[in-house]
Amino acid sequence: MKNYKVLTGIVLLVLSTWALSTQEASGKWLMQFSMPLFVLLFFRFGQQVLLVLAITLPEKGLSVFRSKNYPMQIIRGSTSLFAMLAVFMALSYLPQAEATAIYFLAPLLVLCIAPWFLGEPSRWHRWVAAIVGFLGVMIIVRPGAGLHPIGVGYGLLAAIIIATQYLCTRKLAADDSKTTLLWSGIVGFVGGIILAPFQLSEGIAVMREFELWQWLLVINTGVFGTLGHLLQIKAYQQAPASLLAPFSYLQIIAAAALGLAIWGQFPDLLGWLGIFIVCASGVVATIIEWRNNQEIKQLVEKMIDTK
Repeated sequence: MKNYKVLTGIVLLVLSTWALSTQEASGKWLMQFSMPLFVLLFFRFGQQVLLVLAITLPEKGLSVFRSKNYPMQIIRGSTSLFAMLAVFMALSYLPQAEATAIYFLAPLLVLCIAPWFLGEPSRWHRWVAAIVGFLGVMIIVRPGAGLHPIGVGYGLLAAIIIATQYLCTRKLAADDSKTTLLWSGIVGFVGGIILAPFQLSEGIAVMREFELWQWLLVINTGVFGTLGHLLQIKAYQQAPASLLAPFSYLQIIAAAALGLAIWGQFPDLLGWLGIFIVCASGVVATIIEWRNNQEIKQLVEKMIDTK
């Protein structure tokens, strides 16, 4: 594999972190304007379905709907819906950087539970990384940090659901990633259709008062959310997922930058210490995984030798 492909993958993944953070900032902002969450989810996933179909139908036709495991697609789509719900609820109570750092426990949880669900070997460093990462979260949410406990609870719930979503994604490795993205949108959209009527009258009253820029925020949630996942797909086509994993933590930096720019919210020194511990535990665990993977190890060594 040529080095430029790896670098392209890294750039695409970094761009995806900004796209996903923009989606979350848009959703947080809309809820501050009293947009009901269920209505927001309806628009978010509806746009995902339309965008993925617009991109894939000309190339793949109706075959994009075909899956080798429809039940798992429905389960994964459900986790995507509930993860988005939990993330937006956490964001409605917490600053964006802190909320993002909390649910970034998910990759560490996956490392711990993968042996039971994916048949991977159990390794001690995974448990150490998860425990250290959780201690980092405890520093972020410490007493005196001023973080709402309900928001913290939703952030931890989001981490658990996102970890489950990752496991489902691994189970769907035989399917085209765009097919999985489409089915996630379909299941989420159906969930939005079911849930939105409970808040429809409230949603209509709020959206009647929206100005153009607020409608652009609604569009942002779907466009940037879908774009973020499409960029991830492209990134993983350029380089192995395990090699790119450490760069996903840059989403916390993107979240902090947007939180500062929009709301003037920025983690304090201890908050950054906790964020650093969460990120470092994930990155160190990934580097150890590299050492156990000869293909990744040789690729990294080749990149270093050619610089």
